[in-house]
Amino acid sequence: MQQDILINWSPQETRVAVVENNAVQELHVERTLERGRVSNVYLGKVVRVLPGMQSAFIDIGLERAAFLHVADVWHRQPDGEPPLIARNAQPLVPIERQVFEGQALMVQVIKDPIGSKGARLSTQISIAGRLLVFLPQDDHVGVSQKIPSTQRDALRARLHALVGESGGGFILRTNGEDASDAELAEDIAYLRKTWARIKAASLQLPPPSLLHQDLNLLQRVLR
Repeated sequence: MQQDILINWSPQETRVAVVENNAVQELHVERTLERGRVSNVYLGKVVRVLPGMQSAFIDIGLERAAFLHVADVWHRQPDGEPPLIARNAQPLVPIERQVFEGQALMVQVIKDPIGSKGARLSTQISIAGRLLVFLPQDDHVGVSQKIPSTQRDALRARLHALVGESGGGFILRTNGEDASDAELAEDIAYLRKTWARIKAASLQLPPPSLLHQDLNLLQRVLR
């Protein structure tokens, strides 16, 4: 299957099309003045906790307060599983016992603001590199589901050996399938250094503050 990436750039707008067999499969548009905030990491401030909705509103410095649901509050789970939810669909730990008004909280945008709704947040941080995704709060080492299952165990073992005992979880991206150990080690070092900068900024800056801005559309395509 032939795949091409077509890029049209101007100071005002970037457009990227993914073409397979002469048919457009994906089209992405990013305007310079309306750049998305998904994957940005902020030090926010809890402005309101709503037990009835099991959610909280967080000031991250945007026009509208952002939204954090209890399902998006990270908890360490085996194998990187999502937070546990009780059988009656209520959280095992209510949000009012996890966050409080006035609290400074590191969060990541998982959905851009739209209309009258603010951005949606998660407290689980993930940082994308060229070959890997880093989960600094987790210990899970995984491989993209798009990589053939017959190759995943061997790739996971290689990644485990490279990650070592320094902590943090990693997921091998699809384009890392054929990467060398040296290339993977370089990406691991870059991602850990990025996380160290984010943590240092969170200790120095007051909420609300931007701690990490994801790459723009053109940079993400070329990554």
